[in-house]
Amino acid sequence: MKLLRHWVQGEVGNLAQHIVEILVVPINGCGIDTERFGQRSKAERFKAVLTDEIGGLNCDRFTAQSSALGFDGRHVRRVLRLRVMQSAARDDADERKDRVSPRLESMPTVASYALHAVDGSFERTMIERREVGPHDVNIAIAYAGICHSDIHTGRGEWGTVPYPQVTGHEIAGFVESVGSEVTKFAVGDRVGVGCLVDSCRECAHCKAGNEMFCKGSVGTYNDTDRYGEQTQGGYSTHIVVDENYVLSIPESLSLDVAAPLLCAGITLYSPIANWNVGPGTRVAVAGLGGLGHMGVKIAAAKGAEVTVLTRSEAKAADALRLGAHHALATNDPDVFKNNAGSFDLILNSISAAINLGDYLRLLDAGGTMVYVGAPEHPMPLDIGNLIMGNRGLAGSNIGGIKQTQEMLDFCAEHSFGSDIEVISAQQIDEAWDRVVAGDVRYRFVIDNSTI
Repeated sequence: MKLLRHWVQGEVGNLAQHIVEILVVPINGCGIDTERFGQRSKAERFKAVLTDEIGGLNCDRFTAQSSALGFDGRHVRRVLRLRVMQSAARDDADERKDRVSPRLESMPTVASYALHAVDGSFERTMIERREVGPHDVNIAIAYAGICHSDIHTGRGEWGTVPYPQVTGHEIAGFVESVGSEVTKFAVGDRVGVGCLVDSCRECAHCKAGNEMFCKGSVGTYNDTDRYGEQTQGGYSTHIVVDENYVLSIPESLSLDVAAPLLCAGITLYSPIANWNVGPGTRVAVAGLGGLGHMGVKIAAAKGAEVTVLTRSEAKAADALRLGAHHALATNDPDVFKNNAGSFDLILNSISAAINLGDYLRLLDAGGTMVYVGAPEHPMPLDIGNLIMGNRGLAGSNIGGIKQTQEMLDFCAEHSFGSDIEVISAQQIDEAWDRVVAGDVRYRFVIDNSTI
């Protein structure tokens, strides 16, 4: 356990001296599923290790204090938990091997493009994938979309991350092999993987098909899976995923244009479906980028009257080509006054700071503005803009597995995917810079055969 103390002090720096001030809580409060990772006695052992070595962890206070110090508390806590579990498990390796099957002593390695430092460039790197278990699907990845979340994560903009880091949660490819008990897929099937690769499967959210809200959900990259391993994403040649988190890509969708649907597509489809958009709905899409262009396509296909709100008229022609009926340039101050009360729903994909009041006043009474993009900094809000028109301001995450499959089928039925620019793996660094600069229409997709 000296290694744990050394790791905490070496990697987290000044945070270590604050940990001893935090109170002890039961290990279940730190998110360890005792049924998943062992008997209650084993959980108590983990608790004792945490208590003895770093003074225990009160999860809420730990997250708050570490965030105040400039660290991503949730990530630090997750990695600390992983280190404790791995250290404790060394004393009874045989028992752990039985518990975490199908993980074996020797795991297959696959090629990837990974970052090795927060300010590093991508390098071709061999990473481990778990052996295919009874319910697993081994996917040969053909294409992987580049999401802005990849960039925020890889460059440490959302908190510290472990390296090497392989990002990518817009994955499309073919089934190469399946586990002995897989029933949903067969070798050769066209499949996709989005932002999630696991969840607890027992909570109310999972049972309702909203796995993204599960406290035990596992992200496709930069997360810890049920076997205690770091998840690595789609900038690689293969990925192994439980069949319950694999999507079927219809034959009518090319895999390259389908890949971005696994994040960008479902991010916009979900609020459009949840707010019951259809014929007669007046929808405005704020921002015409990787997310916004999918909002235009999907809302138009649902039969809505679609207006694009963009900073200038430069993208007006594109907006109409994508299916919008109108395009308004928000750099004209009269746009907000002349179009007040014009929309039932605004899908806001703008990540920059804006005047929220200007946009909220575009809503008719009872309308809602839904954020699907995450602004970098907080913005002031005059609550009167909500009260006076019974307006709503909401956010929307991705959708669950069932809704994501529904989205793929809908896009196939209406014969569209994402507008893309295909690149080689050797161009990822350049592509990331271009995404940050807004120089892509509208999604970069990696040809994984170049890895």
